[in-house]
Amino acid sequence: MARAAGHCALLDNQPDPDVDRTCHTEDPIGMATLSQYQEPMKSILVIGLGISGYSVIRHLARQPVRLTVADTREIPPYLNSLKENYPDVDLVTGRIPLENLEEFDEIVASPGIELPASVMASKLVGDIELFARAVEAPVIGITGSNGKSTVTMLVHDMLLAAGQRVIAGGNLGTPALDLLEQERPDFYVLELSSFQLETVHSLHLVAAVILNISEDHLDRHKTIRAYTEAKLRIFRNAEQSVVNCDDDLLHKASLGTLNPIGFGLQPTDQDCEFGILEQDGMRILVHGNQQLIREDQLSIQGDSHILNVLSGLALVYASGVKLDNSVIQAAGNFRGLPHRCQMVGEYRGIQWINDSKATNPGATRAAIMNFKKPIILIVGGQGKGADFRNLGILIEQRVRHVILIGEDAEVIDAALSEYTERSNAFSLEQAVDMAVKLANSGDVVLFSPACASYDMFESYIHRGEAFAEIVAKRVQS
Repeated sequence: MARAAGHCALLDNQPDPDVDRTCHTEDPIGMATLSQYQEPMKSILVIGLGISGYSVIRHLARQPVRLTVADTREIPPYLNSLKENYPDVDLVTGRIPLENLEEFDEIVASPGIELPASVMASKLVGDIELFARAVEAPVIGITGSNGKSTVTMLVHDMLLAAGQRVIAGGNLGTPALDLLEQERPDFYVLELSSFQLETVHSLHLVAAVILNISEDHLDRHKTIRAYTEAKLRIFRNAEQSVVNCDDDLLHKASLGTLNPIGFGLQPTDQDCEFGILEQDGMRILVHGNQQLIREDQLSIQGDSHILNVLSGLALVYASGVKLDNSVIQAAGNFRGLPHRCQMVGEYRGIQWINDSKATNPGATRAAIMNFKKPIILIVGGQGKGADFRNLGILIEQRVRHVILIGEDAEVIDAALSEYTERSNAFSLEQAVDMAVKLANSGDVVLFSPACASYDMFESYIHRGEAFAEIVAKRVQS
């Protein structure tokens, strides 16, 4: 708040560095006079009382604002914590007060909540926008349909190896606003979803990447164009953009961005700084003419992981950090994250792979491409409006049998009817039993659902853990 000449601003009892006096109760200015300088208290509605919404409440409760939180659930997850720690926050459960939205100066919606068109876009923000207003250290932003979490943690590890203080979070793990409570780092690395980017206006990034685009969340975005436009918002205030040269749509869309740095599974050129050199049958990751690391020195092989590493190296470079031996070694040592093409067992020559994080067809496509062996594919769940026909030709080439589970099993069955043999299972346990009978030595059983998990499980993590447990029990016996 601006301060009147010679007097302390409200809420500020510290000495004025420009005036040799402090504010005292006996000063000739009265509270009635002070009130004319006081701005009206801002009124904010927080929609959603899950992990993100509660993080917003904790952040805003430190500021002079009037808070209301609303959740369509009668008993939202953080209800007791809110009542115990923030009893002054107004609470509405079982509905969102759409009829009173004009009363609020700002509306903060949790990322997963879809609001009607009546919600004024000019008032709508999310936790990342609040983070952007408060952050004081450089931020690296990572989005895409697939690989976001992996690249976020890969960049975290490489920066750490380079001697930087770094904190990672956002759509991965710790909510972004909670990161601000830790000691200020040299870099924040944020995973950002399309939902979060929709309500971002002032996030300044030192480097930003869209890893890839494939059909996802069309139940929310309706069209692939709208989904892509939400992702492209990450480049709006970025100092440098990192661009996937193998994705024609993204490459063209990002040509107008500042200082694009390209990466891809191709030889390097002026558009693609980070790429691949093939030498004596071995692929080498390169930056321009500089050889960085061979594929066989990576802890994980396959095209999708090479792209992840190339994008991570490009982000570190774009952030002004030298790609020295410690950074390259960290890239080679990175072993990936759970539930992402994770081998959970090998029995009788059959590999069992948990790729439960594959919540869209693009992720399953990338997983299939990682294996040259015949595949038994377990797929299904909540399809979110995706078109599974795009998997057809690849499945015909690489997959020996598809086992279908979940809510949209019939939809997927119809989409793949021309391409391979299929079976339906009523549960994940039955699907594993079927795979045991179908798989031969040398095969891969790939659990890559291409769907959300909420029809049968609490989350993709719960789903992946269930698969690993079933495999351990059924297959070993």
